Amino acid sequence: MVGVLGDGTGERMRLLAIGGTRFIGRHVVETASAAGHDVTLVHRSPTEVAPDAEHLLLDRDGDLSVLAGRRFDATVDLCAYLPGQVRSLHRALGEGAGRYVVISSTSVYDVPAGPGFDESSPTLAAAGPDVTAVTAETYGPLKVAVEHAARELWGSRATVVRPTYVIGPHDYTRRFTSWVERVAAGGEVLAPGAPTDPLQLVDVRDLAGLVVRLAADDVGGTFHAVGQDPPYSFADMLTELVGAVGPAGTRLTWVDQEWLLAQGESDATIPLWGGGDPWVAANAADPSAARRAGLATRPVTDSARDLLAEVGPAPSATGPGLTRDREVELLAAWHART
Repeated sequence: MVGVLGDGTGERMRLLAIGGTRFIGRHVVETASAAGHDVTLVHRSPTEVAPDAEHLLLDRDGDLSVLAGRRFDATVDLCAYLPGQVRSLHRALGEGAGRYVVISSTSVYDVPAGPGFDESSPTLAAAGPDVTAVTAETYGPLKVAVEHAARELWGSRATVVRPTYVIGPHDYTRRFTSWVERVAAGGEVLAPGAPTDPLQLVDVRDLAGLVVRLAADDVGGTFHAVGQDPPYSFADMLTELVGAVGPAGTRLTWVDQEWLLAQGESDATIPLWGGGDPWVAANAADPSAARRAGLATRPVTDSARDLLAEVGPAPSATGPGLTRDREVELLAAWHART
């Protein structure tokens, strides 16, 4: 259930970040350091990220005895994909972890009853102990199991954050970035499925701000980290991108979902598109609890402009998204059919 906001005094805390060098973790660490908190990172490889933080180079799936006896005000677990990882961390740290904040996902939900569902909406069944491979099918059930382990072990000192699609600088998934690049290139843009298909995004910098706030204020509960109130749709996102980064003459052509599936396209080739999966209803979560706890979100247009400044206007030759040749081929076939 949803927690209650702390006093927000912003006192200096000792923060432990498990996996704090990539996308979300990098921003959490940078946000915490900029706020004056003392940060310790657990990660595997040397990095230039967070040069002023303490770095412990180790594999979280290996020997964690270096953490024994250490005490932190809060621990942010950014890479817990298996419940066993939560349990081994608890064995090493116990109450020394302080407030335990685990990054989960809106992928934990079963198909929600309707738009505006809150954090009490039914989740998928938790993955069993025999499930150890993280795949598209097991990711949600494993995150449910991670949440269960966190609450079992840390009780009221556990905090669960469920982000939707995370966007922003240093996004190695490039799901949203590829759309920014494509719209910035202009011309006729293939828009997949129905314009009303629900979608929610959150800028990684806003997510990081919420996570650090929850840790610093010692706030318990479960929170949706999403940037838009439902209803927000794929059409809303693409229209905003056209207005923010699309050159004159950029136009959207909506192509039927079933037709695209028949052409062999999927969410693997068209990022952020549900591809007929009923789970897309989970892109209509209520962010009210997170906002009461301090989540402040920026417009998608700001995220897009910042990303374009980071990557430049030329579409990347790698990463997700249709190639330009494939997009032209699909659009030509679609127009010929209709």
